[in-house]
Amino acid sequence: MLSASIAATKESHALYIPSPNALEAARPKNARVYGVSHLRALCDYLQTDTGLEPTLNQKPSHQTLKMPDLCDVKGQHRARRALEIAAAGGHSLLMMGPPGTGKTLLASRLPSILPPLDDDTSLEVATIHSVAGQPEHPFGVAPFRSPHHTASAAALVGGGSNPKPGEITLAHHGVLFLDELPEFDRKVLEVLREPLESGQVVISRAAKQMTFPAGFQLVAAMNPCPCGFLGDGSPRCRCTPDQIVRYRGKLSGPLLDRIDLHIEVPALAATALRDTQASESSASVRERVLKARAQQIARQQCTNKALTPSLLDTYCVLGEKEAKLLDQAMQRLRLSARAYHRILRVARTIADLAQSEAVLVPHITEAIGYRLLDRQ
Repeated sequence: MLSASIAATKESHALYIPSPNALEAARPKNARVYGVSHLRALCDYLQTDTGLEPTLNQKPSHQTLKMPDLCDVKGQHRARRALEIAAAGGHSLLMMGPPGTGKTLLASRLPSILPPLDDDTSLEVATIHSVAGQPEHPFGVAPFRSPHHTASAAALVGGGSNPKPGEITLAHHGVLFLDELPEFDRKVLEVLREPLESGQVVISRAAKQMTFPAGFQLVAAMNPCPCGFLGDGSPRCRCTPDQIVRYRGKLSGPLLDRIDLHIEVPALAATALRDTQASESSASVRERVLKARAQQIARQQCTNKALTPSLLDTYCVLGEKEAKLLDQAMQRLRLSARAYHRILRVARTIADLAQSEAVLVPHITEAIGYRLLDRQ
C-alpha cells in the first residue's frame, strides 16, 4: 500500500483503497487517500462527488522500543570499542571468539547505540516491509534481522516467481546479523559480496528484473575453529591446523575484504564476570555516536562507510607519518586496495569519535589493529 501511495502521490493522483489500509497509505506527505468500505460507495462518489472524505495525512509518530543495553556486557572493552566505531561510521563488523564470550550479546545491543531514523528513511523502511507483507514493523526503528544459518540464498537476497525482498533488503538502513558465519553455505555468503559494495541487489527472472535496496550494516560472529575452543586458555581444542584452515576457508578472501572490522572476543576470567561495577550504558555510548555522525554529515553529507576513494582523498588527507605507517601495513599484511580504503574509512571514524579534524597516527594504528584476519 505504501508503494502504491508514494507512486500515486508523485503523479498527483488520488488513491481509493479499502478503509482498513487508509491510514497506512496516508503516511506520505501530500498523499490524497480515500478509504472505501464498499465498491458501491466508490461508484456513488465518482458519480456525485459526495459520500467519501479523504483520510487525513498524519505524520506517524516514531516508536521507541526497549532495547537490550550495553551495561549488561561484562568486560570485553575492545569489542565494545569496535561496536561503537561500527555504529558511528556504519561499518561492517566480524567478531571471532570461543562460544559464550558475548559475541551475540554484543551484536544484539548494536541497535541501542545507533542514531534514530529520520522521517524519509523511516518511510522507506516502512515501504520495504509493506512490500514484504510485514507492515507491523515499528515506524522509525532501524531493522535488526538475524536469519538462521540454514537460510538459502533466495531467503537472503529475495526471489520467487514474483520477487519479494529478502533479508538483506529487510535490513536496509539497519543491521543484518549473521551468527555462526562459517556454518552458512558458502554460496549463500558469496551473494553478499555485491550488495555490500553497491548497496542494492538486482534479481533477474525470465519475465522481469527487479532492483531492491540493500544498504545494510553487516555484523557477523564466528568461532575460531570447528570445535570453537581454540584460544580459550584450555586444552580442549583438538582441531588440527588443516581443519582450522578449512573451517576459516569457508569465508572467501573477497568477502573478508569487504568487512571493515575483524576483532577477537576472548574468553573472560571468572573475576571479570563477578565484577559488580556497572559498565557504560548504551545511552552514554550513543551520545558519542551521534556527535560523530553529525560531524560526518556536516563535512561530507554521508557516513564514513559511504566514502568513495575520491572522497577519501578529499576528507582523509594523511600526513607524512600517517602515510608511512599505512604503507608499512600494506606491505607487511599484503593488504588489497579495498582493505586500504576500509582502513582509511575506519580511521576517519575513529578521528570523528575523538572530535579530531585530522586523521593522526593513533587513529591509523587503531584501525589497522581491527584487521585481525588479515594479520593471520
